[in-house]
Amino acid sequence: MTFLITLILILIVWGAWFLFNRYRLKQVANVIDADQFNEVKRRAQIIDVRERRDFNAGHILGARSIPYSTFRQFYGEIRPDLPVILYDQGQTVSARAAMFLHKKGYRKIFVLKSGYRNWNGKTKKRDA
Repeated sequence: MTFLITLILILIVWGAWFLFNRYRLKQVANVIDADQFNEVKRRAQIIDVRERRDFNAGHILGARSIPYSTFRQFYGEIRPDLPVILYDQGQTVSARAAMFLHKKGYRKIFVLKSGYRNWNGKTKKRDA
């Protein structure tokens, strides 16, 4: 019985944490789907926050690589006056990057809802 109660409490805390993080993301960025991405991309900076090897294996056409592991050192390469579209494999890491950019004064931030994992648009691969 104690195990069941503990499991239920863990699930409740995890669910609350998940909802809290979704709320925080909505406060700092617009979560966009592929159609909205195509509307915004022409005037935006597309930033891939996955690690370099993942970027080289395939990335959205026109994206720049700024891995999250080095994001705090290189975020200054992103212009604050232009919209920024962030993506990773899903949405978790790009959400963290969006919150960081918002703290640094960036206001036109977008996060690709499905990430690269479900991307069906044009891609590019880098030769190793």
